Amino acid sequence: MNFNQHPKLHNRHSFLSPSQYHWVNYTPQKLEARFFASEQAARGTALHALAHNAIKLRIQISNKNKTIALYVNDAIKFNMESELYLYYSDNCFGQADAIGFDGKKLRIHDLKTGITPAKETQLEVYAAIFCLEYGISPFDIVVEMRIYQNEEKRIFDGDPEVIARIMDTIVEFDARIEFMKERGIQ
Repeated sequence: MNFNQHPKLHNRHSFLSPSQYHWVNYTPQKLEARFFASEQAARGTALHALAHNAIKLRIQISNKNKTIALYVNDAIKFNMESELYLYYSDNCFGQADAIGFDGKKLRIHDLKTGITPAKETQLEVYAAIFCLEYGISPFDIVVEMRIYQNEEKRIFDGDPEVIARIMDTIVEFDARIEFMKERGIQ
């Protein structure tokens, strides 16, 4: 049999995917809710790309979209980098939306495009990975974290005790994962 080839589908996933088959039991309302959530996620990805390019090119944004404008304009004002990977190990790394460090103050900003209220824990983990990667004690710096969501920015001071605990957890869990990999435990 000569099977049909579909090169345009490579690296794509369908909404009604066989590997995500739970949709066969959805009601029309649940299907609509899942589709809406999927579309919102795609919109969020596009907005992050827009913000990244604006920061990279140092182009400020008007207040038409207040959340994006606050985020982009603050990142430019504080001379931050956007979409920067922080790396501790292959088991623990992440991409910070915007980050800056002047030797004394670490700034980490996060753009949230969804409606579910975000917590600062994600930013604390970024701070912990930063400190591990660059060999900096969270007790020797000031950490300012911001979440931009729903047309507002929320500012949090990083607690060095919390960041140090997360650092310890990262080191411990990374070692445990490596141990399991070496032993072939899955």
